[in-house]
Amino acid sequence: MRSAADIIGLPLTTIDKLSKFGGVIARAHDSQSLYREIVSTFSDPAEVLLQPESETPGLGLSEGLDKILCLEEWMMAMDAVTYLPGDILVKVDRAAMSASLETRAPFLDRRVVELAWRLPLNAKIDGRIGKRILRDILYRHVPRDLMERPKQGFAIPLDQWLRGDLREWAESLISEAQLASTGVFDPSRVRLLWRNHQSKAENAGWRIWAILMMQSWLLHHASRT
Repeated sequence: MRSAADIIGLPLTTIDKLSKFGGVIARAHDSQSLYREIVSTFSDPAEVLLQPESETPGLGLSEGLDKILCLEEWMMAMDAVTYLPGDILVKVDRAAMSASLETRAPFLDRRVVELAWRLPLNAKIDGRIGKRILRDILYRHVPRDLMERPKQGFAIPLDQWLRGDLREWAESLISEAQLASTGVFDPSRVRLLWRNHQSKAENAGWRIWAILMMQSWLLHHASRT
């Protein structure tokens, strides 16, 4: 899952970003749908699934909270209960444990979190500048030009890998025969997505990756039954 706050840090071209957010704005009708559109790999599961769920699952926050909080604060709360435990923390823990390292997240100390939520929004976001308090503290100790640079994430170059080193592996997982054997994905739609990615008609690396992970899991468990 991707952070709403970090979505623009993904390795997408400018055209990809504009396409993503153009669709988000067109489809979103409230704060929940806006957030879901931003963080979802597929806006509509029917794009690739044979039998998509008829109901959309809840997002994990109390009903009506979006009426109490402003949009920015509501999205922060959503990241705190979804993206943080479901993505960032678990990935850091797995990576650290693979090297026998213990990691800590001091910003998640209960007292820090409670203080942060008591602060007014303008103490956290100043126009287009986020993490305002942390920046002000760092400015006392770190040269400003080291911080005022374009954001650089840690995303892997999936688009290139799926057209290069991982192409054969991916092809074996989402061949028409394999897709038909698991019976979850629509082979024709997945294959079209794959062909468009390979021809560079679109950059669908992250969407294809989600399919590959699910397909790998399905095939693994099918082999054990």
